[in-house]
Amino acid sequence: MTTEPDLVLTIAGLAIIAVTVGLLIWGRVSPVVAMALVPTVGAIVLGFGVGDLQSFFSSGLDQVMNVVVMFIFAIIFFGILSDAGLFDPVIRRLILMTRGRVILVVIGTVLIGALAHLDGAGATTFLLTIPALLPLYRALEMNRYLLLLLVSLSAALMNMVPWGGPLIRAASVIDVEPGELYRPLIPLQGVGLLLLIGLAVLLGLREIRRINAQVGSGTVQSASAVDVYEIADDFSQRQLQERKDLVGKINAHPVIYWLNIVVVIAVITTMLAGWLDPAFSFVLGVAVLLPLNFNSARLQIDRIKEHAPNALMMASVIIAAAVFLGVLNESGMLENVALAMLQIIPDSVGQYLHVIVGTLGVPLDMLTSTDAYYFSVLPLVEATAGQFGVAASSTAYALLVGNIIGTFVSPFAPAAWLAIGLAEADMGKHIRYSFAIMWGFSIILLLVAVLLGIVQV
Repeated sequence: MTTEPDLVLTIAGLAIIAVTVGLLIWGRVSPVVAMALVPTVGAIVLGFGVGDLQSFFSSGLDQVMNVVVMFIFAIIFFGILSDAGLFDPVIRRLILMTRGRVILVVIGTVLIGALAHLDGAGATTFLLTIPALLPLYRALEMNRYLLLLLVSLSAALMNMVPWGGPLIRAASVIDVEPGELYRPLIPLQGVGLLLLIGLAVLLGLREIRRINAQVGSGTVQSASAVDVYEIADDFSQRQLQERKDLVGKINAHPVIYWLNIVVVIAVITTMLAGWLDPAFSFVLGVAVLLPLNFNSARLQIDRIKEHAPNALMMASVIIAAAVFLGVLNESGMLENVALAMLQIIPDSVGQYLHVIVGTLGVPLDMLTSTDAYYFSVLPLVEATAGQFGVAASSTAYALLVGNIIGTFVSPFAPAAWLAIGLAEADMGKHIRYSFAIMWGFSIILLLVAVLLGIVQV
């Protein structure tokens, strides 16, 4: 192993990372601009030629292309299922099962949030859950910030799915198939969901005490009987209204609903079992769902056009990240930055570096954007921890688990602002109410990941 880093490459690498992160935090340029231009300019300043830049980009693109294809078709896949109303009956049933009782409401909130986030899109999750549940919270005098907290936690927990943004970013950085990276996380998600339900019950009991205290002091009146059927009907009508342009155009036969479920199970099974490449699984899934739900080629093309903006937005960011990753890796800058860090990190700490950074994942999410965290912090930690014998996947899991829980409490997450608007809440109050609980939950989840052997120490 090289013991002395190249000073020029080290300084250049640190400068590129710092400027890229700074631009992403500043928010005045898109991630595509920051991650494509900054490393390119840095490489040119160092004397690399056009041929070198092309080679760097080709290497980075090879690293991320499967991820890009999978993400594009996964977004379209779940968009079609949303058009078909696949999850609406289940959410309606969960609303009815709460029976207007606080403890059942908080448990139902967790389950509804987890179900709604199966598509990995935060905006869709909040649009489905908050308007559906807010009337229930109001009727019971429950805190809207509890609703935001529980939906944010359940969505963050489900965001580990291989078509979710964080795992896709992590997979592209360490050059692993998203499905392969996701498989060890399945038991962690199961344990995490049980822990989250337990947390919801504790918070529900606290909420009952708060409501009873306010009733006793005369601040609020005792909540009257809640008509959950009316709230469930309002949810169904709202979903129908949002898809009114598809009424009469989409195949609405009950058999189609169950066939859609079969397609979902088949796609996820083939992907997680490793029978097909994840990208190919979703390509085939889209190819089956389109004619199954829409009879004409024009309608099928219209639905692709409808969901294409969401798909291409993240795809463009990941392709731009190919420039960033390619330049840092292939030029030797990242390796030299890692070697420089080795000189200041004690050997006794180095093997735990990934766990330490993972533990700080939630507050780091408050200071950086998601792109900065995964495309700047993760490569650096992975390269440094790797010198101490830590597997790249273990580093990725530690940073992912530690960070992902805080996604929707960060002001850098656009979907979080949508949630705030839908709940008629305040971002500052949301942070004060949720931050400490989210950070604590992330640390517990990281500890569980260590105990399960997902994160190695």
